[in-house]
Amino acid sequence: MWWPSVPMVRTLTKLALSLAITLAQGHALALTVFACEPEWAALTHSLLPSAKVYSATHHLQDPHHIEARPSLIAQLRNADMAVCTGAELEAGWLPMLQAKASNPKIQNGQPGMFYAADHVTLVNPYKGKVTPYSGDVHVLGNPHVHADPRRLMAVARALAPRLAAIVPAEKARIDRQLQQFETTLTDKIQAWEQLAKPLRGRSVVTQHANFGYLWLWLGLTPVADLEPKPGVPPTPAHLARTLELSRAAPPMAIVIAQHHDPRPAQWLSGQLGTPQKMVVLPATVTSDGPEALFAWFDLMVNRLVQVAP
Repeated sequence: MWWPSVPMVRTLTKLALSLAITLAQGHALALTVFACEPEWAALTHSLLPSAKVYSATHHLQDPHHIEARPSLIAQLRNADMAVCTGAELEAGWLPMLQAKASNPKIQNGQPGMFYAADHVTLVNPYKGKVTPYSGDVHVLGNPHVHADPRRLMAVARALAPRLAAIVPAEKARIDRQLQQFETTLTDKIQAWEQLAKPLRGRSVVTQHANFGYLWLWLGLTPVADLEPKPGVPPTPAHLARTLELSRAAPPMAIVIAQHHDPRPAQWLSGQLGTPQKMVVLPATVTSDGPEALFAWFDLMVNRLVQVAP
C-alpha cells in the first residue's frame, strides 16, 4: 500500500486549510439583504452583485398590504440588512416583522435598516386629518420614489456607503459598481427624456399614486384618479364623475398598475371609445437582475410614447 510522504502530507494539509479559509471568508462576505420591494432588491444587486437578496414582495402585489407571513419573519431574522422604502409605505406590516424577527441589526435607527425615502425629497404629503376612513394616505409624502430615475440615483448614492460600512471588504467593488450604475443611468435618463418629449404637457387618468414621480419627471399631468380615496376601490358614482371629466378633457391615456383590478379602467376606456388608450404597467421591476431597473424604465417610457398621438 502506498503512503504519502511527510512533505506531501504537509502540503496537502496547507492546501486544505487555505481552501477552508477562503471559503469561510467568502461566506462571511456574502451579505444577506431583506428588500421590502423588488426595486430595492434590484438596486442592491446592482451595487453588490454578491449579496444574497430576498424580496418580500413582487410586482403583482400592493406593497401597502402585505401579510406578515412566517417565511418573511424568517428571512428578516437572518438578514444582515434590510432595504425598504419607508415614508409609511410598509407601516401595515414591516413593524410587525421587525418585532417578531427579533433581529437587532434591522431595527429602526441601526445601520442595517435603510429607508430609501429618507434620502430624497417627497411630494404631495397628505395634509388632512388621518382617520380609519382616509385610505392609504401618507403624511410624509408619496413614498413611490423609485419611479423617478433621478431620485433613484440619489438613493443609490446613499445606499452604496451604507453597504460598504456593513461589508468594508467590499467597499472598492461597491464604489466601482456605483460609478458604473451612475454612468449608465445618466446616459439612459438623457435618452429617455429625449424619447419622451411628445409626452410633456399631456394628461392621464391614473389609479393611485404609484406613478406620481414618473408623471413629474416626464411632464405628464394626472387629471383624475380612478380611486375615490387612495387605496379605496373605484365606486360607480366616482367612475361616473371621472367619465364626465374625461369626456370634457380627453386624456392621452388611462394608466393603471398590474396589481390593480383592470375592470374600472376597461369600463372607462370603453365608455370613451378608446380601448387602445388603456395602459397597464408594472409598478416596479419584474426581476432583480443587474439590468432590471433600466429595463423597467425602458418599458414604461416606450409604452407611454406608443399611445401618445
